[in-house]
Amino acid sequence: MTRALLDAHLHTWHRATNPQPWIDPTTMAAIDRDFSMAQAGEVIAAHGGVGGVVVQAINSHRETIDLLAAASARDGLAVVGWVDLTGDVAAQVDALRGAPGGDALVGIRHLVHLEPDDAWLLRADVARGLEALASAGLPFDLVVRPWQLRAAAQVARAHPGVLLVLEHLGKPPITSPELVRWTTELQALAGHDNVVAKVSGLTLEDDWGSWTAERLRPVLDHALETFGPDRLMFGSDWPLVELTGGYGPWKDAYLSLTGDLSPAEQAALDSGTARRAYSL
Repeated sequence: MTRALLDAHLHTWHRATNPQPWIDPTTMAAIDRDFSMAQAGEVIAAHGGVGGVVVQAINSHRETIDLLAAASARDGLAVVGWVDLTGDVAAQVDALRGAPGGDALVGIRHLVHLEPDDAWLLRADVARGLEALASAGLPFDLVVRPWQLRAAAQVARAHPGVLLVLEHLGKPPITSPELVRWTTELQALAGHDNVVAKVSGLTLEDDWGSWTAERLRPVLDHALETFGPDRLMFGSDWPLVELTGGYGPWKDAYLSLTGDLSPAEQAALDSGTARRAYSL
């Protein structure tokens, strides 16, 4: 039976209006160009998908406004945008929802993994912002490094009413002995019921040119053991997945690694968890 995937993690950007300085033209030549919302829709359709969630790439109000406007012209695409969590979150969310395409806003993200302060998530002003997101009915996408998972668990415990969506399974350091620490920290984070996670971006944490599905299996198996299928969701991390062979190879690996699950478990991973988390 064909499995229809809802892609919970894609990016688009137009660098003339929203620069992406993190793209290295040498090591990231495959994505050293613009990617549109239309292209995101096309790549999902080409792989039999049923929709997608486009996630902010820079901490920018302008980028979020642009993403929402672009999503308004595409059926089946939603947006995880950005607000300043240390500011008036309610007012910012209201402004985004009132902008063109504002009904496509389904979540908020901040590039926590780029903050020089590893305790940024634990700041009092950020805590107030997270509570405001809960009041607005929006989840918060967590993009963190493995060593920030402990802080993420503290946030989950302190804010049980906030739904946290862990991206890329917390970036498991697949090629490093630090994977053992990640295993422990992920288990602790998964102990909080207000956290779900994306099975996405895993090939980027392995060797880009020689990753294999079998090398990813222990990571996914651990996620399944700790979160369970009904708290995990598929994501492609397109177009970054082009750095490691493309959408097709990652999708094939994901389907292979989850092929032994029951139909109900597959349905949760493929689309159910994303629909519930983002109220799609």
